[in-house]
Amino acid sequence: MLVTGYVLTAIVALGIIYIGLNYLFAPKKIAAGFGFNEVPENAETFLNVKGGRDIGAGLIPLALMIYGDAHALGWVMLTAAIWPVFDMLLILRHRGKKAIAFGVHGVTAAVMVVAALLLLLG
Repeated sequence: MLVTGYVLTAIVALGIIYIGLNYLFAPKKIAAGFGFNEVPENAETFLNVKGGRDIGAGLIPLALMIYGDAHALGWVMLTAAIWPVFDMLLILRHRGKKAIAFGVHGVTAAVMVVAALLLLLG
């Protein structure tokens, strides 16, 4: 159970770091896939900030994986699952693409909760 929790955590962490890097270096391209129907023209600065946040969000669980405290990592993953939940809710609130809201952000939150439970119970 612990190994699966660590693997899921690594996948999510590396995935969000990759997304963050894209928000820094190709913000308009990656923003189009976030789930909103349109991206404002002058949003690049905000998207760069989001990229930095995403990179930091991915580094936190990786640091805890290196530290080797599965229980602390489980709590971090459980609390951090709120980020993709809010992303999903924002997309739905602004009448964005439901498939991306549920299929990307909702599934990411669910995977994070599963990883957290595996780490906490393992």
